[in-house]
Amino acid sequence: MTSHRLSAVPASPIRKLVPFAVAAKKAGVTVYHLNIGDPDIETPEVMIDVLHNWKDNPIRYGQSQGEPGFLEAVLSYYHGLGFSFLKTENVQVTSGGSEAIAMAMFAVADPGEEILTFEPLYTNYNSYAAINGIRLTAVFTDIKTGFHLPVQEEIEKLITEKTKAILYCNPNNPTGTVYTQAEVEMLVTIAKKHNLFLLSDEVYREYCYDGKKQVSLFSSMQEIPNLAIVLDSMSKRYSLCGARLGMLVSLNREIMAGVLCIAQGRLSAGFVDQAIASTLTEVPASYLAGVQEEYAKRRDVLFEGLRKIPGVTIPKPEGAFYTIVGLPVEDAEHFCQWLLTDFRDPSASSGQAETVMLAPAAGFYATPGKGKNEVRIAYVLNTTKLSRCIEILAKALQVYRP
Repeated sequence: MTSHRLSAVPASPIRKLVPFAVAAKKAGVTVYHLNIGDPDIETPEVMIDVLHNWKDNPIRYGQSQGEPGFLEAVLSYYHGLGFSFLKTENVQVTSGGSEAIAMAMFAVADPGEEILTFEPLYTNYNSYAAINGIRLTAVFTDIKTGFHLPVQEEIEKLITEKTKAILYCNPNNPTGTVYTQAEVEMLVTIAKKHNLFLLSDEVYREYCYDGKKQVSLFSSMQEIPNLAIVLDSMSKRYSLCGARLGMLVSLNREIMAGVLCIAQGRLSAGFVDQAIASTLTEVPASYLAGVQEEYAKRRDVLFEGLRKIPGVTIPKPEGAFYTIVGLPVEDAEHFCQWLLTDFRDPSASSGQAETVMLAPAAGFYATPGKGKNEVRIAYVLNTTKLSRCIEILAKALQVYRP
């Protein structure tokens, strides 16, 4: 008999339909992937140069906390944002942001205890909660309000004696919501009032649109030094998804000592990965500015295109490169699978059969039954391909019959 924990880990809504996409491709169908946040924007050349010029042989283990060069580069980045109080001992390098999430959950809650978060949520929160035997208590946010947070009293209603932490993502994956100064301050107030850890997932910090700015938990970290934990990643900032590098940052010495012990148990994050990312201080400011501009264009194309399709509901994304979209279907997962198994639209230029892959949104909720007619879309393709995806989706919705 396997463990109960093993059977409790949910399949990823981002990847569970991959076998159907693989089968479609084998049949000669072009599949446009909007299901996963794997950007097509190029990694900075200075980082690629590290690979071209690699000389070290053998490739050894890195240090468990992180390689000194990478830690210095990360600190330089944080100091440049105005958070000069951070020191090396406040940063733990992780194998992607996912490991940072797993370490943080392990650090703040025991099996059977609860972490409060907001749904729709990053789907891997569900996975790591199940792995750690932790219950996610989900505060519902509504597509009608752009998925912004409810008032403080509504959040506090769900806090119990088993609640140990609040976890939120800003800018938000999967909704694209950017929480305001007032919303972040409210969460800090709740954490102080109830003595809860406050975990802020800030992977998409740079990507905010229409003049909005991300409010980092770093701004309040000295106010709640033993409660605040920031989770971060290199994956989306520099198109380094395959390098698997993240960071857990806190002023809490006990937390940092404990996660270092976990890190020692898994030995180290990638040595080559850290060497690549250590050059982040050499990446020109124009790189991130250009990436943000490109994502803003993609956001506009997607938003304007989808809102013209009858029955589609889409709040205007404020940040990151995701959005939750309501579709005029009863079962979005069935629709998403049907797109891969049955629907084909010939390209006007080549005649090649084409379709699109989306992520069913039910897996981005912790509450069963929520998100059943919604999908998450990652606008990680260029505007030409996005326009084609919108055309395909509009045609598919016209002919879909469950």
